[in-house]
Amino acid sequence: MALIGRLFAVFFGFIAACLIASIVVLWAIFFPEMSEVSLDVDQGAINMVLGFGFVLVSGFALLPALIVALITEAFSIRHILAYAVAGGLAGLFCYLGFIPFDTVNMTFNGIVRRHLEVMVGAGILGGVVYWMIAGRNAGAWRTLPPAPPPMPPLPR
Repeated sequence: MALIGRLFAVFFGFIAACLIASIVVLWAIFFPEMSEVSLDVDQGAINMVLGFGFVLVSGFALLPALIVALITEAFSIRHILAYAVAGGLAGLFCYLGFIPFDTVNMTFNGIVRRHLEVMVGAGILGGVVYWMIAGRNAGAWRTLPPAPPPMPPLPR
């Protein structure tokens, strides 16, 4: 029964992490000139962009996030730094998945440094959000409940 509850925690942690990462990525890429939040932006456009961004980020981050969740649950890794580093690496690999790779020169062509920084930063933030929801208790579902205290001796 604890495993089923843990699966729900992992699922909701992944959803929340993808939502936060997509907000960071889309806000930084589409609105780089906005230094302050203003209400002059069309809310319908924001909702559409966030919806597509969420689907895009969650689709590309699903496999790396699944691997990280399996490793952290198997080894009961609960440190926030592990999730931040794993999220940053997932963001890096998701970004490099978009960039064409030149097999002759063994280099990536067209890397934009700002976009790379945004994706890694969004991955780090997504990892921290996942840790807040599901990672703090990684592997806790395998522990046995404490044994009840022994019965007191019967009076004679």
